[in-house]
Amino acid sequence: AGVARLSFCSKMAKLLSCILGPRLYRVYRERGSRRSRPEAIESSQGAPEPSWESYYQPRSLEKHADSILALASVLWSISYYSSPFAAFYLYRKGYLTMSKVVAISHYAGTMLLLLAGIACLRGLGRWTNPQYIQFISVLEDAHRYGKPEDKRKLSIYNFDFRSWPVDFRWDEASSRSDSRSVPLLRAEPKHRSAVNGFLHAIKKLPCQIASYIVAHTIGRRMLYPGSVYLLQKALMPMLLQGQARLVEEYHGKRAKLAACDGNEIDTMFMDRRDTLEPQGKKLVICSEGNAGFYEVGCLSTPLDAGYSVLGWNHPGFAGSTGAPLPQNEANAMDVVMQYAIHHLGFLPEDIIIYAWSIGGFTATWAAMSYPDISALILDASFDDLVPLALKVMPESWRGLVTRTVRLHLNLNNGEQLCKYQGPVLLVRRTKDEIITTVPDDIMSNRGNDLLLKLLQFRYPKVMAEEGVRVVREWLEASTPMEEASVYSRYEVEDDWCLSVLTSYKAEHGDAFPWSVGDDMTPEGRRQLALFLARKHLQNFEATHCAPLPPQDFHLPWHL
Repeated sequence: AGVARLSFCSKMAKLLSCILGPRLYRVYRERGSRRSRPEAIESSQGAPEPSWESYYQPRSLEKHADSILALASVLWSISYYSSPFAAFYLYRKGYLTMSKVVAISHYAGTMLLLLAGIACLRGLGRWTNPQYIQFISVLEDAHRYGKPEDKRKLSIYNFDFRSWPVDFRWDEASSRSDSRSVPLLRAEPKHRSAVNGFLHAIKKLPCQIASYIVAHTIGRRMLYPGSVYLLQKALMPMLLQGQARLVEEYHGKRAKLAACDGNEIDTMFMDRRDTLEPQGKKLVICSEGNAGFYEVGCLSTPLDAGYSVLGWNHPGFAGSTGAPLPQNEANAMDVVMQYAIHHLGFLPEDIIIYAWSIGGFTATWAAMSYPDISALILDASFDDLVPLALKVMPESWRGLVTRTVRLHLNLNNGEQLCKYQGPVLLVRRTKDEIITTVPDDIMSNRGNDLLLKLLQFRYPKVMAEEGVRVVREWLEASTPMEEASVYSRYEVEDDWCLSVLTSYKAEHGDAFPWSVGDDMTPEGRRQLALFLARKHLQNFEATHCAPLPPQDFHLPWHL
């Protein structure tokens, strides 16, 4: 009787685990195998299990219950985003009286009970599926014991990432054990007397409240549309396919990182250090755009070029939790860097950071905070968010937009970039339609301003009025032929420019800013300005979202 009771309790516990367990999407093929079926792995009891198809095959009961719950989730998301309009409509129609609110709550309670019953039916369907039973056993062992062997078994499954065990914590190798955020560059507060400061704060309070509301509602979602649940739901099949490609073809290793603010960051690492390609010894950390995911983003460019690659998703994107605000973004990038250095074993000087579009914010933050990294590559990025935000908002909102960006969404890439002393390469899309403030005007591309800020900080004597003028003239060129025409018109001698810079570095060191060009003729400064501009910026004839081909992925120039 005792054995029977114990067996019954064990089965009920397993049923409860199936009800509360995560959704299973896929069982990957065995790594290194070209067969469509993975080899069986031993269950937690040690008995071999039959091999299965690469995609998880749910039973009919689980499949239909999952469909209903997924539909309910989408409807809830739509209701959430439309709730302000719905509340206003109900108020105008007089439906927000106590009696009608009670009736609506009864309907809502009934719906919740129905959904709970459907979730139980889904759990029952999982309970009768040996494939899911083995998965839930492996997942429980990974959480309970955390052994490398348990995590290896778990890695062949793709499931709801919220249930994935944490692989690395931000405080495992950091001395900031009591900090909940990493430092950001912020504007210096204006000095005021106590009375004036209090009156000023009271006067600005309504504007600050409005800015906060705008930033945390429509502002954040416009800036990072990839964090919108409905978009992620629509992209889910593509994301699952991208993950399968990285795991099955490139032996990708997925990991969950816990950032200092409590957010969990979804990462994927492809290790090329054991290949014959020398670039495999270098790690490229990729920062995606505002609707980009590592599964289908810019990560493929350095991956196809033969580098070891670490991709991660912004907070609130796919498997990552939280909201993509500047502080959360920096916290996420910090734990990614810590993971690369202390867990994956890469030295900072073997790490290259590659960012596309809005990913330039976290990339420049990392370069500023980890100055020993090998190089920084910014593709289709910008210097400051304010001009781009003003472009898409009404002119009458200028003050509110500027204040909101500066207080809550301040992506100051140019300011952070100037804090980094290492090699930098900017990739400018000559047909970019996103980071230009005037349509079809290459001179309104904010990548131009990013280049000018970098050169003016590093070489202030060269980039005086005459230097800025010739660089702007060179930036107007949108084809290689036009670039070469400007370059030859000023008779730039590359060997002479290189010898001048090499001599200066040997005599004064490599810490920026440099005073080279202080005692030089205007002609010499013009030559140096054009030489440096061409070394720091690479044109790519494409629109904003076109992938950068692997053959165009170059490391930055350095002396």
